[in-house]
Amino acid sequence: MLADLRRGFVALMLPVCWGCVLVPAWAGEPIASPPLLLAETMRGDVDVTRYWVSEKLDGVRAVWDGKMLRFRSGRQVNAPAWFTAALPPEPLDGELWMGRRRFEVLSGIVRKLQPRDEDWLQVKFMVFEQPNGRGDFTARIEALRGLVKQAGVPWLELVEQFRVTDRQALKEKLDEIVSAGGEGVMLHLADAPYLTGRSDVLLKLKPLRDAEATVVAHVPGRGRLTGMMGALQVETPEGRRFEIGTGFTDALRRDPPAVGSVVTYQYRDVTRNGVPRFVSYLRRRVEP
Repeated sequence: MLADLRRGFVALMLPVCWGCVLVPAWAGEPIASPPLLLAETMRGDVDVTRYWVSEKLDGVRAVWDGKMLRFRSGRQVNAPAWFTAALPPEPLDGELWMGRRRFEVLSGIVRKLQPRDEDWLQVKFMVFEQPNGRGDFTARIEALRGLVKQAGVPWLELVEQFRVTDRQALKEKLDEIVSAGGEGVMLHLADAPYLTGRSDVLLKLKPLRDAEATVVAHVPGRGRLTGMMGALQVETPEGRRFEIGTGFTDALRRDPPAVGSVVTYQYRDVTRNGVPRFVSYLRRRVEP
């Protein structure tokens, strides 16, 4: 039904768009990166009852200024005309999303210069902030709810916001989301005015996992790391190979774990092919 609704909207828009040409944003004057609110990592003793909580979506950040949809970099998102025509004239901040663990597919779709309707029928614009909106964050949530309802299209949705009673409730919700394939949670201070830049009014919380892999090669360093190890190429017990490039001291880069040794690494997520993401070296296994 969702696809049928979208196709119906496409059909209405096609006569208007015949012959239109999509021009990349970089073909003309460069567009500055839009000022956005960026999250800090949650640390220490935070009073979680003061925050709205939402799932951290594994999508592509996008901002709508009322006329153009742009990436965080400022470059234009070449979405189909029917997709943006349905968006309200007010600014929106959110993520383009296709569902949990579909980031690679989504990224390929939204970065094409010539969008394909059949691809974009799978994409949603999940909004979580109203740039320059009035009032505190609680008030802006209600304003966003009204804008989404007024637009009345299935590809524009408000990210669900909820409250928790304490840190244990937050942990339980985090575990529930991660177990279902989610990435983590975001906490937005309920009484915060609209801000831009990195701020602790917006916090992110993601679980760290650890696993072991065998070193199969040393990747030479470049630049400042010339003459040292730049990364370890490792292989998991399942046969997946990837590189670990962070978490090393210079001393360890000069004397890295030997090929054949087993190391422990930390990671936050995996790709749909099972390859760890956001990997950092933790330690070398010391045999008894």
